[in-house]
Amino acid sequence: MELREALALRLGSDWREARLTLTEDAPGPRAGLRRLTFRTDKAEAVPGLYLPSKTGAAVLYCHAHGHRYDIGSAELTDGRPALQGPYLPDLEARGWGVLCIDMPCFGARSQLAEQATAKARLWQGRTLFGQMLGEQRAARDWLAQAEGVDPSRLAVMGISMGGTLAWWLAAMAGGVAAAASIACFADLGTLVESGAHDGHGIYMTVPGLLPLASTGRICGLAAPVPLLHCAGLQDWSTPQPAFARARADLIAAYGAAGAEGALRFVTDPSCGHAETAEMRRAVLDLLTAHLG
Repeated sequence: MELREALALRLGSDWREARLTLTEDAPGPRAGLRRLTFRTDKAEAVPGLYLPSKTGAAVLYCHAHGHRYDIGSAELTDGRPALQGPYLPDLEARGWGVLCIDMPCFGARSQLAEQATAKARLWQGRTLFGQMLGEQRAARDWLAQAEGVDPSRLAVMGISMGGTLAWWLAAMAGGVAAAASIACFADLGTLVESGAHDGHGIYMTVPGLLPLASTGRICGLAAPVPLLHCAGLQDWSTPQPAFARARADLIAAYGAAGAEGALRFVTDPSCGHAETAEMRRAVLDLLTAHLG
């Protein structure tokens, strides 16, 4: 069985079946920003923030976890401690559109408790991560068809959980001009061996994942999409051995596809689970190069 198909089976039905239908479009918390509400195929309300594009380019912004279930899409406007500051001003200054939706258990959807929701999805033959990823795919599809957006100039990005969703989306669905992830790239098998995996939220649990492929090989399915990974080597979630293994496997996968030049890594030996100024510049440089 082809790897992408095998991964899809383990992610569960939500990965393929998730749909988002816009049901409300209202003024956002500041001028120019829209507060959207979508409805899923399972009748769940999905709020989000949307900045229309002025140049045709757009970014799907995936928010982080950080055990801050109250934040959700507000990360776009307010930032979070792990970031240099909110990304909205940088994206808006370049005329790019941006969409960020609340993931299950976060923001306006925080009435869903992560552990209870993840367990229910697993018992249902689904996965919370598959639901999250499916909703991000559906958000990408909506954004690609939004008025004024050129679907060939659409990127995806995020930090921590958001970065994980970003590179997984690039690997599983493509349809993006570039992908940027911060503080989220580590070989899961190596994390399990060291016990560091237990620091991750239960949302990441995908049954039977490790026997299928390593983190780097999964991410390598994104080739030849231009891809940036930023990591602090003091980050509990990306310890150096786990990052090094994921990086080596990813380079091999992109090399086999003739796309090794599309990869970039920015590391900081003294940084923890956070974005540095150099990482911020690298993300914006990547987006500028591929969005214009």
